[in-house]
Order: sequence, then structure tokens, then C-alpha cells
Amino acid sequence: MEKNKKILIVGAGPVGCVAAEVLSKKGFNINITESRNHIAGNCYDYKNKYGVLVHKYGPHYFRTKSKTLLTYLSKFTKWIPGDYNVNSFVNRDFYEFPINLNTINKFFKKKFSEKEAKKFIKSISIKPYKKKNFENYLKSKIGIELYEKFYKNYSIKQWGIDPRFLSESVAKRIPIRYNKQTSYINTKYKFMPKDGFTKMFGNMLLNKKINVKLKSNYKYSIDDHRYYDYILYTGPIDTFFNYKFGYLGWRSLRFKFETFKKNFKQHCLQINYPNDFNFTRTVEYKHVTKQRSKYTTISKEFPISKGKPYYPRSTVEDKKLLQKYIKERKKLETKGVYFAGRLAEYKYINTDEAIEIGLNVAKKILKKHKKNQKKNI
Repeated sequence: MEKNKKILIVGAGPVGCVAAEVLSKKGFNINITESRNHIAGNCYDYKNKYGVLVHKYGPHYFRTKSKTLLTYLSKFTKWIPGDYNVNSFVNRDFYEFPINLNTINKFFKKKFSEKEAKKFIKSISIKPYKKKNFENYLKSKIGIELYEKFYKNYSIKQWGIDPRFLSESVAKRIPIRYNKQTSYINTKYKFMPKDGFTKMFGNMLLNKKINVKLKSNYKYSIDDHRYYDYILYTGPIDTFFNYKFGYLGWRSLRFKFETFKKNFKQHCLQINYPNDFNFTRTVEYKHVTKQRSKYTTISKEFPISKGKPYYPRSTVEDKKLLQKYIKERKKLETKGVYFAGRLAEYKYINTDEAIEIGLNVAKKILKKHKKNQKKNI
């Protein structure tokens, strides 16, 4: 492969870091431009002044079903077990969440078996509605009372809109269980990078062919094609096109970090507050980082309308707007501009999915480049 082939990657988050690592090994020269003052995107973690490792943009829990993906990442980090246990604070008490057999029995003051619980929940559930949305889906699965106590108000705080305007796909992300499994995530591999996500992604960028420029905003220009053979864009898709069709809806977050001189502040990693306070959850990172320290730090999460984009709102109107941007995106892909990741594709993805997207877009670029080489022979 030619030594002078260059790629511009916009964004040093998981997608950008992974794609840069793969492509640099294939002989490409990589320039990464990042608007923030750090790499790793929303996975960025750091030690605060008390020496406690925290996640600046909220908790990121790594999990995957893919041994191949885990093997790939193991080149850049060692691992520690990821124990992700979550409670919901409801009726002035703590309940295991996602809803499981223990939650059902405690909430309804019963001693159901798995079979009995399924039968009971079915008896209190509403028949499926013709109109599909977040609220109707959950009422048809767990009934009105559990929906209103554990989901409704949390969702209103989180999304800032009536849950009837949310897609049922948002509700389907959280399992409903009839066994006593307490882990938030049910998948084969659950780990945390031993030294943090930032260190792991930083190790991907050690190749001399990779140059990273931080605190640098990017605006697409046709002249970029004179300097780069390919462009990989991982920022917001509507920003790329200068909002020519309008603004896509996002929810943002504000965090408040509090540090205490004690081993632990709360009894589990994460506590959801669906009905109390104006924050949605508190997270105590030491439960998963396994740090030994006389201090502990928790974060409180406050959903807000304006700010850095975190969660795609994905209302009916947003989806219509997105289709217009996708048409524009497809035109540019023929010119060697690729859009990949949470912001560029306007979809909610987990960390493992972001890494897989990075690997796949790198393969796509390599395939395109090989095809172009054959044309030029």
C-alpha cells in the first residue's frame, strides 16, 4: 500500500481511535482532529484530585458477546471483572433493577415462584395497543403500577417529553426478568479496562503514523479531498451539513461530582431515582474500578435540553429529519467521506458496539481503497 495515503478522522472517540489503529497498521497516515481537550470521547475517565478514577461523562459499562472483540481489545488493556449492579429507589425503599423476581415479590409483598410471577404480571398487564410507543409497550409487559413507579417519571426526566412520544425500542433496551439475576447486564463478557478507558484508547494511538490534534473544531470543505484520500466523520450529522434541514433532537447531561472520605457512600454501583429529586441516578465508580482509596466519589446525573449531545431523542419528527441527512450522507460516501458512530448515525450505541463500528468502517475503507487501486492499474 502506498506510503502517502492519508486519512482524516474527525473525532477521537472509540470509533475514531479504533479505525485509526486498524488503518495505521495498513500503512495509512492518520490525522485525527478532536474538538475536546482529550481522547476517548464520552468514555473518557480520569483521576480526580482525590485520586479516584471517575467517568467524566457518566458511567460506561463494557460488555460484549464477542470473544473476537474482547481479544482485539486485550492488545491494549488488561481487564478486571465488571460487576454492574443497579437499584431503583421507589416508595422510599431500594429495589433491584432491571425488574426481576425479587423486585416483583418485594413490591407486591408476595412470594411468587418464577411461573407464578409470570402469570401474575400477565394478569395485570394491559393488552397490547395498536399504537406502538414506550408507554404502551411497558404497560403491555408489566402493567400500569410497575410502569408508573419504575419507568414513567424517570423517562420524563431523562427525555424531557411525554413517554408516549418515545419509541418502544427505548423500553426494549432494559430487560424484564422473572429469575433472581441481579446484574444490570446479561451477556457473556463483562469487564472493565484495568487502568481505565482513556488508557486503553490511548494505547491504540501509539503508532507513529497517527497524529492527534485536540481542541480543534472541524468544518467540511471540498478542498479536504486535495489533502486526504478518505475522511471519517464521527461528529453530529446535522452539524456536518450545517443544519441545512434543521436540528436533530438530543438530550444532554449535567454532572455533579461529590467526594467523601469513606470507603463507600452507597451500597451498589448505581441507584436510579425515578420519582424523587431532579437527578436521574447516582453512580459510585469504585464499585467497578475496584480502587483502594480512603476516598470515594459519586456522580449525580441531571438531564438537560441544551449542551453536548448524549442521547438521540429519535421522535417521529427526528426520524423524518434524519432521512434527509442520510440522503446527503450517501452522496458524499461515493467521494470517500464516511459517517460512523453514535453522533454521525444518530443512534444510541453501547461501547462494544462503537468499537465494532470502528472496526467495520476501517474494513469498509480498506475495501474501497483496494477497489480504487485495481481501477488505477
